[in-house]
Amino acid sequence: MTRRAELGAVAALGLAAVLWWWLVPTYPAYDAYWHLVWGRELVDGVTPSFEVYAAPTEHPLYVFVAAVFGVVGEGADRLLVLAGLLSLVALVCGVWRLARELFGLWPAVLAALFVGSSFAFLLYAVRAYVDVPFLALVAWAAALEVRGRRWWPMVLLVFAGLLRPEAWVLAGLLWLWRALGGEQSRRDLVGLAGLVVLAPIGWFLTDWIVTGDPLHSLTSTSELAEALGRDRGIVKAPRVFVVSVLDVARAPVALAGIAGAVLAVRRFGWRAMAVPLALLLAGVVTFFAAGVAGLSLLPRYLTVPAVGLCLFAGYAVAGFTTLAADDRWRDTWKRGAIVALVIGGAFFAYKLPSFKTLANELRFVDRTHEQLVDLLHDPKVREARTCGPITFPTYRLVPDTRWVLDVGNDAVTTRAARQSDRGVAIFIDRSEKKPRQRYGEADGVSRATNREVPEGFVEIARRGPFIAYGRC
Repeated sequence: MTRRAELGAVAALGLAAVLWWWLVPTYPAYDAYWHLVWGRELVDGVTPSFEVYAAPTEHPLYVFVAAVFGVVGEGADRLLVLAGLLSLVALVCGVWRLARELFGLWPAVLAALFVGSSFAFLLYAVRAYVDVPFLALVAWAAALEVRGRRWWPMVLLVFAGLLRPEAWVLAGLLWLWRALGGEQSRRDLVGLAGLVVLAPIGWFLTDWIVTGDPLHSLTSTSELAEALGRDRGIVKAPRVFVVSVLDVARAPVALAGIAGAVLAVRRFGWRAMAVPLALLLAGVVTFFAAGVAGLSLLPRYLTVPAVGLCLFAGYAVAGFTTLAADDRWRDTWKRGAIVALVIGGAFFAYKLPSFKTLANELRFVDRTHEQLVDLLHDPKVREARTCGPITFPTYRLVPDTRWVLDVGNDAVTTRAARQSDRGVAIFIDRSEKKPRQRYGEADGVSRATNREVPEGFVEIARRGPFIAYGRC
């Protein structure tokens, strides 16, 4: 493929992302809204509220990015979604470039297709999760390493390491690889070692300056996982690992990825495959390390090995195109690839309703967000807010509301953390199942917080599933 064709494909993907963002409105997820709130606090010269009840782990670089976006005002939440979609384009392009360098044209096309068509990656992008820009940085770092760039791969991993700590492992592996290769000067190795520790130091300093505890991210995440009853611990890690990998990468792609890794190592040798193998290894190591540390075992923690599996899956299916025409294995491999494509196509057709589920999810998010905003701006709600805080049954809508109203920590809270005898108490209509389960109930939170209206409060407004009670 020519350089012009590549640029045209990138431009087309970028335009598609912008059109999606424009035509299918959606809003960030819980974690992303907290980063917008923290970014605004940073711009306002206020210490970010990392320690509030049920706050997620902060990601230092994402806080900075959210602060920059926050300068535009309330519309920054939609801009963050656009950044997520464009990051998905960058991820697909990074995987394409890496696979092209390693395996050639058609394996690269399939690897990029497997990543770009992942329901999980698409959902993470349209809800502005930090994972997609992180993965884009990792993919491009890997591609540049394969191309023999000296400093840029480590620089990109520094930025990635300020988004997710998995990059710390990748940076350490990269330094070890360079040191064992014997091609780097001692001076370069010292400089690269400084880059390896830069992201962890930056993260620890952020925690220390804001909370006084350099290990706040680790301890608070573990405590929150325990409080919310999430899967955690090394005993559950193997089961969650298998289920999560199959969920993110999809079963046919994951199985093809394993086969592709074996085929690639047999043909090219493990040294030539060191970079994509490191993606698999680093993801597995950090996932099980999270289990040892007592952190939540979430599918999002396995996105790096999922990308590695997509990469090798492209080679497993289309690797025969890289063989000589008279190679005795070419026809056998080709027949196997056809079978794999048929099976994969059948699985994709079976899972096609998942994209309808995605569309329904985005419509739900858009509708409930607009209903919540409309409720918050109701004159009676605004009046009752002057008498006390807004309280929700769970923590799920706290950052959204703080962002929309541009208010501090004391103005919005959850009844699970603090009761108030004045102000606005928002409830979720229990007859509407999805809103109730999403916003009115949460692990570790009593169901009573969405059933028992505080004494003296009377209904003052209602929008969709949201019911506001007030008392002054």
